[in-house]
Amino acid sequence: MTHTIKGAEIARSIRARVAARVAETSGTGPVPGLATILVGDDPASAVYVAAKRRAIREAGMRDFHRHLSGQASQTEVAAVIDELAADPDVSGILLQLPLPAHLAAAPLIDRIPVTKDVDGLTTASAGRLARGERGLRPCTPSGVIELLDAEGIELKGACVAVVGWGELVGRPLTQLLLRRGATVTVAHEFTADLAAVTRPADIVVVATGVRGLIGPEHIKPGATIIDVGIHRTPDGLTGDVRAAELDGIAGRITPVPGGVGPMTIAMLLVNTLQAAEWGAERHAVPA
Repeated sequence: MTHTIKGAEIARSIRARVAARVAETSGTGPVPGLATILVGDDPASAVYVAAKRRAIREAGMRDFHRHLSGQASQTEVAAVIDELAADPDVSGILLQLPLPAHLAAAPLIDRIPVTKDVDGLTTASAGRLARGERGLRPCTPSGVIELLDAEGIELKGACVAVVGWGELVGRPLTQLLLRRGATVTVAHEFTADLAAVTRPADIVVVATGVRGLIGPEHIKPGATIIDVGIHRTPDGLTGDVRAAELDGIAGRITPVPGGVGPMTIAMLLVNTLQAAEWGAERHAVPA
């Protein structure tokens, strides 16, 4: 039988540890606070931000939220980011993506100080990750590493196939895996023979946004499968992996939903707490 990796349970454990740490330091240091910025009224983005804000409050952190009109200009959004960047009560800043089409995301994200970049998406944070320097790491890739650690899966010396080379998951995850001593191969839309890349791997992480891309023909028996994708269908949510076809073939697999998804918010809490603790240090990460 294939073992299901219970990401929701692992995420709850992480969130409980963060809440305990916040309570432990309450009264002796600054209370961590996350500022979320939502531009426009995209329904999915509103749901995601509400979930993040709820998790922040449940962890005992402060919730700073800004909701801007969908017609807000680049200058107006930049001004809000600059205001929050200068606010000592704000430990972390999260600009919810995607933005309305008339806004350029990259320059706005790069206005977030590296000390408050809880999404780990700024150019400065990416550079720190590439160089192995202290910094805040993107939440979903960090969540994947936490899942593997929680399952006791040894990364040093493991052969890992990362399917997808996106800036949000594939690229930073590759860096994190290399830092842990894994041998990593990255497959993407131009890979000629996908199975040739994935089938030898001990661990396959799939983050392509292509529903049902990975099936039994891509996986060796006993491999661990991490499915980052999520898609709405008439029959419910599904991922980038044809999970039912891998039952009895894969050694371990993350479900959709309940796998990687809950870990993203859990790691956002971890990053917000870490940002607050570093911000309180005399030698904090330089802005």
